[in-house]
This record gives sequence, structure tokens and C-alpha cells, in this order.
Amino acid sequence: MAPERRYISELVPNESIDEVFLVRDKDLRTTKKGGLYVVATLADRSGTVTARMWDANEAIFQGIPTDGFLRIKGRTDEYKGTLQIIIEACRPYPVEKVVMADFLATTQRDVEAMWSDLLEIMRDIRDEPLRLLIKKFTEDQALVAAYKKAPAAMVMHHPFMGGLLEHTLNIAKLAKVILPLYPGLNGDLLLAGVFVHDIGKTAELTSDLAIKYTDRGQLIGHIVMACIWVQEKADLLTDELGDVFPAKTVMLLQHLILSHHGEHEYGSPKLPAIPEAFALHYLDNLDAKMFMTFNAIDTDVDPSSGFTAYMRQLETQVYKHSDKL
Repeated sequence: MAPERRYISELVPNESIDEVFLVRDKDLRTTKKGGLYVVATLADRSGTVTARMWDANEAIFQGIPTDGFLRIKGRTDEYKGTLQIIIEACRPYPVEKVVMADFLATTQRDVEAMWSDLLEIMRDIRDEPLRLLIKKFTEDQALVAAYKKAPAAMVMHHPFMGGLLEHTLNIAKLAKVILPLYPGLNGDLLLAGVFVHDIGKTAELTSDLAIKYTDRGQLIGHIVMACIWVQEKADLLTDELGDVFPAKTVMLLQHLILSHHGEHEYGSPKLPAIPEAFALHYLDNLDAKMFMTFNAIDTDVDPSSGFTAYMRQLETQVYKHSDKL
């Protein structure tokens, strides 16, 4: 009987490793003394970890498959508060022997239940053009299948299958909470914006063995793709109904998409310029930050410390015990 798998999230410093991992990326580097070593990112369904192999050579490096599987013997170590693996020996592992469920990170929530909940919230949209536009998206079976499967990001937040849907549903629920507090908000526009703001990620990112950018994702990006799709769906409705879809509705919805990152430096072609755009940006950012902080706490490798390692994305260490006063 094969030993039970030790997932990356379960590893602790100073233990021996004999396990199979998915190789996300690899790099051959030179030490200060001129020797070669390998740095690789290893993954399973629980997360990723950096691995190093000292005293390497070109042949060893070439033998490590990218987006393939590698059996590793070595040990865990801690470097600047972060777990790493020191590889002592490794060899490629045949894909046919792999249990794929061990390597595909997925949402812990029920995908179909989340989709049903999201559609229920979208049914609150009363504006007829917006309601028909969202319906056009939800009737696109290929798009819906991709929506249920797509990650929300490569690394930063919800980087797993179903992550996009989980993230979008969270924002939709947050929007429902704040709408009674701010009656000046156009609730129909905000809810529609929540649904489509990241919809381009269904084509921007792959979610097979490794989350990566597609060619369309690299060259066009999810923000621009979503804006194009909104116009395309509006044009379809114009053709089907024989009545021109309101240009202002398209413009405002596209503005929500174009501005939802909030700042130019974070990829927003436009800054928020309407109340609904500010609301979407901050709700989107809130859900992302909540994921990052809780994930930092859950994956921290030093139980003796009250703080996590420094989180570059958050520009801070996260205190781990605020839940208990």
C-alpha cells in the first residue's frame, strides 16, 4: 500500500521528502563561486513551494520537465521565514501514474451551488437591457463552463479552479450588503458590473495542470476582452430584438470593467469616475485582500511566530491571532 501523500501545505521545516510534485517553472543559476544550481517552483493542489538543487549541471536541469511531474528526494528547510525544499535527487515521473486530483487545486465550495447563488443575485437586476445582456452571457454554454472552471488569478488570490466564480459570488454578496446603505448607487449597474468585471479571465488564464496566461491573455488581457464581449452581446441583442441596445448602458458597464483595478499602475486603463465603479473596485479589492491575509495565516510555516513572513503583495507581515482577543 502506497504511503499517504504529504501535501505542500502540510510540510514543515527539517523533514525528509520523497514525493512527486508538479514542476511549474525552473531556472538554472550560477553561484558566487561559479557553480550551477537549480531553482524550481513545485506545486500540488494545496499550493506551491520553492525548491533548490545545489551542485547541479546542465544535464540535470534539462531533465527536469516544466509542467510535468518530478519525483524528488530531499529535505525541507526554512529560508527567511519561508519553507523551501532542498533537492538531493530527482527524476521525471510518468504522467499516467499520477493521481490528477492531487495536483489540481480547486475551490472547496460547491461549484453548481455557487453558480445558482450568483444567478439568483443577478435576477435582482430590473433594468431590462442589463437583464437581457446578463442573460445573454448566462446562455452561452461554453462561456458558462469556462466561468465555473477558471481561476481568479495566477497567484495573488483565488488561484485555483473555480476561483473566479468563488471570487465573483463573494463580491456580489458584498454588493447586496452595501446597496441599502447607499441608495444613490445604481444597483442594477453594480450587479451587472460584478458579473462581467473579470469574465475575460475565462479566456485569459488556463486552468489545466498549471495556471498560465494564454496567448490572448498576454496580448489582449481580460479587461479588454470583457469590454469587447459586452459590446458583442449588446450587438446580438440589437439584431435579435430589432431595437438598438442603449449605448449609454454599454458605456457605463465597460467603464466598470476598465476601472475596476482602481489605479493605472495596477492595470486599469481608466480610473473610477462613477460611484458604481468606486464601489466595484473596493469590493473587488476587499475580497482579494481577505483571501490573501487568511491564506498567509493558513500557510505560514512558523507556528512559534505571531506574524507571518513578509507578504510582498500586502507590503506587511500579517498578525495571526486577531481572531482571539
